[in-house]
Amino acid sequence: MRVLIVDDSSFVREYLRHLLDGMGMACEEAADGSAALEVLAAQRDREFDLMLLDVNMPVMNGLECVKALRQARLQPEMKVMMVTTEADNSFILRALDNGADEFLMKPFTQESLREKMMLLGFAA
Repeated sequence: MRVLIVDDSSFVREYLRHLLDGMGMACEEAADGSAALEVLAAQRDREFDLMLLDVNMPVMNGLECVKALRQARLQPEMKVMMVTTEADNSFILRALDNGADEFLMKPFTQESLREKMMLLGFAA
């Protein structure tokens, strides 16, 4: 399984990579939404299964990224899990309307990540 981790915090990216490596996942990283779209466009022939996408990032935030991703139909089968501190229902509805599949609230544990991945149909 291939996962793209998108977060402006290198600490969060490292933490997620550590958790996912422990589950046998292959990971790549991007520091913002724009960089994530570049990775996806460059690797159209190598599908990602899941994107873990931070919301609050410079250059291109997570909401802008998921919207652009779905409009461009880049890797349309890939699931997108927003990783966020945003708990506002209106934000969650906007993200779902723009193509997000699930949410993982910060701070999170390996078990909460695993549970969310199972909700998306991934054996973790």
